[in-house]
Amino acid sequence: MKRFILILAVAVLALGCLTACGNGGKDNGKLKIVTTIFPEYDWVMNILGDNPAGAEVTMLLDSGVDLHSFQPTAEDILKIASCDMFIYVGGESDAWVEDALRNASNKNRIVINLLEVLGDKVKEEELVEGMQGEEEEEGEGEEEGPEYDEHVWLSLKNASILVNKIAESIAKLDPEHKSIYSFNAKNYGDKLNTLDTSFKEAVDAASVKTLLFGDRFPFRYLTDDYGLKYYAAFVGCSAETEASFKTIVFLANKMDELSLHAVMTIEGTDHRIAETIIQNTHSKDQKVLTLDSMQSVTSADVKSGTTYLGIMESNLAVLKEALK
Repeated sequence: MKRFILILAVAVLALGCLTACGNGGKDNGKLKIVTTIFPEYDWVMNILGDNPAGAEVTMLLDSGVDLHSFQPTAEDILKIASCDMFIYVGGESDAWVEDALRNASNKNRIVINLLEVLGDKVKEEELVEGMQGEEEEEGEGEEEGPEYDEHVWLSLKNASILVNKIAESIAKLDPEHKSIYSFNAKNYGDKLNTLDTSFKEAVDAASVKTLLFGDRFPFRYLTDDYGLKYYAAFVGCSAETEASFKTIVFLANKMDELSLHAVMTIEGTDHRIAETIIQNTHSKDQKVLTLDSMQSVTSADVKSGTTYLGIMESNLAVLKEALK
């Protein structure tokens, strides 16, 4: 990976002069905003509204490859190097970003690191009871720092904070239309707050207060927001795909103990772990329900009308079903 980044950096240095001249990274006076993931992109588009400045907005992870597997192309690096604003999550999965930023041709560019904006609201990944750790972590020792949960966008409360920060930053780049961006951000923030209230009311009214995931678990921010307990096969950033017999049995026993009627998964078609858990319960009749963590949204999905709020509304409906 380091060699890959080095090659890209050389490409940037060789081509950077083509984008660095005179206009601070803008073509025809247009703002260039580059985002890594879908939630960032959708927030920007809602803040821009009718886009009075004609900003060009790019979503780098637009092919369904999630944050943990993404490797930037030379073209991606060049977009970052010459843009006016770059928005990224800032966790371990974004380790490549440092090299991209170092070779920037637009020195006035605004960079927004979601984890830095949220500060002490960022949570460390945790191994809860029964959760399977990653094998490679066994021999790594204790020298590494904490690994932070990168899935901050799955909290509506975090989203409100991040939308305001992004709106303020866009207004700095285009002060002429500041009032428009502020209005759009306020309107969008109201929608986030209304949906947040709906989540709280649904959880408060629920008879079940625990979710069980036969999958990775990227929803800690959401469960913490509403006081839900959870069990899962793997942490959110895990690369593991095969659960051990011990993990399966533990989760199946928890299903029986808590009388849960649904096993949760994240988006995707492979529900083998969830189905195996069900087959190891007493009743063997539980449902498999899916919460969307927005890690596989494509540009085609965006064109067809997929939105951050739409996905979170769908997640609310699934959550109500799971907590019956």
